[in-house]
Amino acid sequence: MQFAQPTRLALGLGFALLLLISTQAFADATLDRVKGRGALTVGVILSGAPFGYIDPKTQSQKGYNLDIAQALADKLGVKLETVTVTPPNRVQFLQQGKVDILIANMQYTEERAKILDWVPTPYDRSGGAAIGRKDSGLKDWADLKGKPVCVSQGSNFTQPLIEQYGAQVKALPSQPESVLALQGGNCVAAVHVSATLGLLLQDRPDEWKDYTILFPTELVPSDSVIWLRKGDKDTQQALDKAVKDLHASGKLLEFAKANRLLNTTYLEEQHKTLSAK
Repeated sequence: MQFAQPTRLALGLGFALLLLISTQAFADATLDRVKGRGALTVGVILSGAPFGYIDPKTQSQKGYNLDIAQALADKLGVKLETVTVTPPNRVQFLQQGKVDILIANMQYTEERAKILDWVPTPYDRSGGAAIGRKDSGLKDWADLKGKPVCVSQGSNFTQPLIEQYGAQVKALPSQPESVLALQGGNCVAAVHVSATLGLLLQDRPDEWKDYTILFPTELVPSDSVIWLRKGDKDTQQALDKAVKDLHASGKLLEFAKANRLLNTTYLEEQHKTLSAK
């Protein structure tokens, strides 16, 4: 059967609208599904302390992000389920419904905000640090121009490294593979969240005795936020209230200190501000 052009256009628009409504309904139903099944499924990255790692003694998952995930589940009155994600697959896992939310070392960027929603109140604020050999001669971010630098795939440090500093970025699947490439001489520096690199040097001094944090400043300090599917407004509101409560009560600051976050300035400021309210 042949349809006139306006009819085909109307059908196309109708299909697009139906798809949008279906997607919206799927997203808005997240909080109901969480409460209905009695579990919050959180995508987490276990790439190392302080944010997420496997305790070698107990084989249990530990870290600041895990403590936050458990606290949010407790506030919703449900149990916590975690799914290990990686930088290459974390967004897909969220969009495909394999996880309800992401607490996965993803700082806020405008690019990410175009495809996902997020909890407005950040649970941390951090920037990138560059780790490299002590004898590298690198003294400033500008010294990375034309040089190979390792990052994790999907890192928000990729764009500034290329556009601002002219680095030749090599994207690896995860932080452990990135720093391994650094040790293998495949890059002159590896750039990751400063807290993770600081603890790496602190906890493994023999292995990393020839390496250091190269520059005194952090690269693009940004808000660490919880990510949601687009249109997931009910979950967004519930979790934003929960994160504010955790700031006000001092729980996030407590979690940070227990997991040895090296810089808690932002958390101290938030605790002071929100507890006063």
